[in-house]
Amino acid sequence: MTRNTALAATLALPFLVAACGTPQERCISNNTSEYRTVSSLLAEVEGNLARGYAWEERQVVRDRLTQCRTVWRDKDGNRVVGYEPCWRDYVDTQRYRVPIDPAAEERKRDNLAARQEKLRGRAEAVVQACRAAYPEEQG
Repeated sequence: MTRNTALAATLALPFLVAACGTPQERCISNNTSEYRTVSSLLAEVEGNLARGYAWEERQVVRDRLTQCRTVWRDKDGNRVVGYEPCWRDYVDTQRYRVPIDPAAEERKRDNLAARQEKLRGRAEAVVQACRAAYPEEQG
C-alpha cells in the first residue's frame, strides 16, 4: 500500500464509523464531537503532567527483506511463477518522549477544563434530544 493510499484510508475511517450504528448513536456522535475532542485533549494533557513529559510520534520508512512474487519463462517458453527475496519499504511509527513546560501544560489543562465545562451542558442536552428523537427499542 502506498503512503497516499494509507493516508486516504486513515482519513476515511471516521466517515465509515459514523455511517454505522443506530440513528440515535449517529445523532449523538455527530453532535458531541467537539466535547469528545476536548475531553480527549484534556486527558492527554493530564497524562503529560503526571508523567512529566509528552509522547510524540513520527513515521520512519525502513527496508525489509521479504519474498516477492516473480514470473518468468523457462527455456521451453512455459510461464513459471515463483518467489525470490527482495527489499520492500514499510512505514514504522516511532514513539518518543518530548519535554514539556509544566506551567504551560497547567494553563492548557485549565483552559481545556473550562472549555469542557462549557460544552458539557450542551452535550447533555443533545444526548437527551437525540434519545427523544430516536428512541431505541429495548429487547
